[in-house]
Amino acid sequence: MSRDALSFPSSSAKPIEHYLPESTGLARPLYPHVTLTYATSLDANLSLSPGVQTALSGTQSKAMTHFLRSKHAAILIGAGTAIADDPSLNCRIEGVGGYGGPGLEGQPRPVVLDPKGRWKVNAESKVVKLAKEGRGLGPWVIGAQDTPIEESKHRALTDAGGSYITLPTDSSGRFDWANILNILGTKGITSVMVEGGGSVINELLSPRAIGLVDSVIVTIAPVWLGKNGVQVCPDERKNEGGVKMSVGKLKDVRWLPLGEDVVLCGRPAWQ
Repeated sequence: MSRDALSFPSSSAKPIEHYLPESTGLARPLYPHVTLTYATSLDANLSLSPGVQTALSGTQSKAMTHFLRSKHAAILIGAGTAIADDPSLNCRIEGVGGYGGPGLEGQPRPVVLDPKGRWKVNAESKVVKLAKEGRGLGPWVIGAQDTPIEESKHRALTDAGGSYITLPTDSSGRFDWANILNILGTKGITSVMVEGGGSVINELLSPRAIGLVDSVIVTIAPVWLGKNGVQVCPDERKNEGGVKMSVGKLKDVRWLPLGEDVVLCGRPAWQ
C-alpha cells in the first residue's frame, strides 16, 4: 500500500454506493449532485467549541470519508473549518492519483467558501503542499465580489493549480447556495461533497436550501460533547399560520454500523 494510503472494504462500500452520485453528468440542470456528510456526537455537536478541532470519527469511519471523497468531483468546506483544521482536502484511498493511481484520478477539487476573506491560505497550507506534491488538486476559493483578494493568497492558489472565484453575497454577507452550485456546475463539477463546518451544514439544512441536497451521510460517534459546542441545528421553519414545523426529514434511510460508530444514510424528503 502507498504511503499514508487508506483502504475501505467493498463489503462496507456497497450499501453506501446507493447514495452516491452518478459517475457522469449533473444531478439536475446546472447543479451538481450534493452529498452532505459530517461526523457528529450523540448530542449533535461537531466540535467541543468554535474553532476547536475535535476528532470524532473512528478509523473505519475516517476511511469511509476518504472513499466518499473518491466518488465526488469536489469537496467543499467553509473558511472557519479551513482556519481551524488546516485540512488536507484530498483523498487517500489506495489506488487514486497520488496514492498508487495514475495522475490525479479520483482526487476531488477542494473548494473553500470564504466570503469575508478570512482564510490566509499560503504555501505552507496542507492543501497547497499536497497539490504541489501531486497528491491532490489545487484549491478553489469562493470569495465575495466586493472583497479584494490579497496578492500572496492569489499567488499561493495559482502556484498550486487553484483559482479564486467571486460571487455576490446578500445583506448578511452570505452566498446563495443556488449560485454556489451553479458556478461549480458551469466549471465542470458534476458532484460535490460538503463536509462542514457548522455554519455551512446548518445553512444547507435550512428550509431555503435543503431542496438542493441529494444525499445525507452522517457518522454518529458514541460520545457526548456537552453544551456550548458547535451544533447541527438549522433555522426553524413555520407554516403560513406561524406554527413551527420540522425543517425536513430523510427518506430511503439506512443505518450502517462501522466499528464503534453508526453511519446514517438517507435522502432529504419534502413534507
